[in-house]
Amino acid sequence: MHDDRVAEPSGRTVVVTGGTSGIGAAIAGRFAADGDDVVVAGLDAERAAGTLPEQVRAVPLDVRRDGELHDFLTGFDELHVLINAVGVIARGREFEPEVFADVVGVNLTGTMRSCVAARQALAGSGGCIVNIASMLSFFGGGRVPAYSASKGGVMQLTKSLAVAWADQGIRVNAVAPGWIRTGLTSDLHESAESSKRILDRTPMARWGTPADIAGAVSFLAGPDAAFITGAVLAVDGGYLAT
Repeated sequence: MHDDRVAEPSGRTVVVTGGTSGIGAAIAGRFAADGDDVVVAGLDAERAAGTLPEQVRAVPLDVRRDGELHDFLTGFDELHVLINAVGVIARGREFEPEVFADVVGVNLTGTMRSCVAARQALAGSGGCIVNIASMLSFFGGGRVPAYSASKGGVMQLTKSLAVAWADQGIRVNAVAPGWIRTGLTSDLHESAESSKRILDRTPMARWGTPADIAGAVSFLAGPDAAFITGAVLAVDGGYLAT
């Protein structure tokens, strides 16, 4: 079991975009507990500051604003880990072109902008990127075409950047969560019918937790993953295997 005690700082600087809630906040908490210097960025930074560990710094950021994102990430002289956990979903509305564009703009284009803006600081430290993809990177979602397309794009972006930046010492990987109990899935896990349908297909027969994802991200960002790049690690209780 992971030790929740705060460790001595390891010297790593870690940025989590979308780290103000849900999976991103759990990731931030895990890295902080491991002794890293963690900065989270997101739209609700002020509210999140009261719920995150006190040593985690929260800054307001909208990844759709290229200049804002660029200024934030190029402000780091050295960056060891970048985690792109920002994500939105609009079930049932994603066939509307403007909604489709906004979801893709946040989930995929925002991730690309973040990676590009951080490249120099990551190269200087031999750092790494972990993107948050999805099980919908691998198959379609009838009610969420924009989310599915954007997360499929995150998977291919991850692989492409891994190839492009390996010679700069930057590893780029992704975690693909399955059904995780967060605010984004509340309408599903609070519905007995929907939850049963999901759990009946999940071999481990439970919903995942944000901590499950945080552990996988910690591994991919750590020394035991030193020879891993371009990988997309599914953390889904076996859902994709069925």
